[in-house]
Amino acid sequence: MTAIQSAASIESRALSMTINGKKIGPMQVPAGLSMIDFLHEYLGLTGSRLGCGQGICHACVVIVDHADGTSEEARTCINGAHFFDGKSVRTVEGHAKRNEQGDVVEMSTVQQKFLEHFSFQCGYCTPGFVNATTVLIERLRRNPIAKDQIEATIMDALNEHICRCTGYVRYYEAVKDLVLATPGLVKDAA
Repeated sequence: MTAIQSAASIESRALSMTINGKKIGPMQVPAGLSMIDFLHEYLGLTGSRLGCGQGICHACVVIVDHADGTSEEARTCINGAHFFDGKSVRTVEGHAKRNEQGDVVEMSTVQQKFLEHFSFQCGYCTPGFVNATTVLIERLRRNPIAKDQIEATIMDALNEHICRCTGYVRYYEAVKDLVLATPGLVKDAA
């Protein structure tokens, strides 16, 4: 079998999902296509980063929103695009408010705090940290924590994300500042 015949025999399957509030598909994509490649090559959404390619660094995570109002991170380098079929997904491009031309007019509070704290240097890992922090803030809105649990909660939320430049301190400080500054995330002392 030649390379052309082999490429022609790749199975394609229909794929539909919602990304950043927009319905995508159905469109035919190769059955084994990774989600990171789908985002980059089919949709032009290059904010999620391919770091390790093994699901370890979490630079590639997106947010999956569930019907019950909860959300979770999902790695796109080790999950195929069809894993996300029918799901609602948010990428880092979907956090900031944009005008009709698509220009950013206002960053999310998470993005703003990271900038205020100079949390990143090269920025390669930042999309993963933004998505993880967004999931954390949404979770705390539903289930506030005691003030003495803040640092452990942040550690649990960000612990799997790898950054080779900053040593994490500024990310953690930015998230702590955001948690303390956002009403309703921390329970009042009884």
